[in-house]
Amino acid sequence: MCLVSLILLLTAGLISFTTPQNSFGDQILAYTVDTKTQDLKLYWKNDRGENFGSITNLKNYVESKNLTLTFAMNGGMYMQDLTPLGLFIQNGKTQKKLNKTEGNGNFYLKPNGVFYITTDNIPFICTTADFADNRKIKYATQSGPMLVLDGKIHSAFKEGSTNLNIRNGVGILPNNKVIFAISKTEINFYDFAQYFQQLGCKYALYLDGFVSRMYLPEKQWTQTDGNFGVIIGVTTKQKNGSR
Repeated sequence: MCLVSLILLLTAGLISFTTPQNSFGDQILAYTVDTKTQDLKLYWKNDRGENFGSITNLKNYVESKNLTLTFAMNGGMYMQDLTPLGLFIQNGKTQKKLNKTEGNGNFYLKPNGVFYITTDNIPFICTTADFADNRKIKYATQSGPMLVLDGKIHSAFKEGSTNLNIRNGVGILPNNKVIFAISKTEINFYDFAQYFQQLGCKYALYLDGFVSRMYLPEKQWTQTDGNFGVIIGVTTKQKNGSR
């Protein structure tokens, strides 16, 4: 009996040590995407060259194509006219070039970075300095700062910081799936980055702040407003063309 109890205790200890634990409870809402099996795209303008702006407009657009929007979230910082502030690649075409300039604000807090998906549907996050367009990139959006870099939290973030805001970001999980997350309440950079770190993300990228929205009807979270540049969306085909 003693031997069995010891084995059980050791096994439980091993499981608790090897399984990533997350202490954020209901503070953060997240959605995981397998880019190999799910249809994830980056959107900016519709067929008429008009900015989508809101998630509502994107939802209406994909439904007109007999698709159902299952997830959406703003995908990077933008200028006043809704032009992406940094790199934007859509369907293999560069719509906005990589931004390597210096400036003020979160986007320019180095290292900043790029989230992209290859033509083989493999997701990556890298620093702006490390990004190289090999002509095999299907989608890309640039933002900043990096949240997690090589498994470490950005050195500029301070534990216990009172710089609180709604925040959203993206990370690459150890199984190479993509996790998108938004805070339900105001959170500082350090804690938000720690969320991705605890999940085992070696790389994670900040997307935006208080303007952020997420549409995730499967979890009863349906924010459809906003006035964005890039929007990230996942769609499925409608059955029998019904909405």
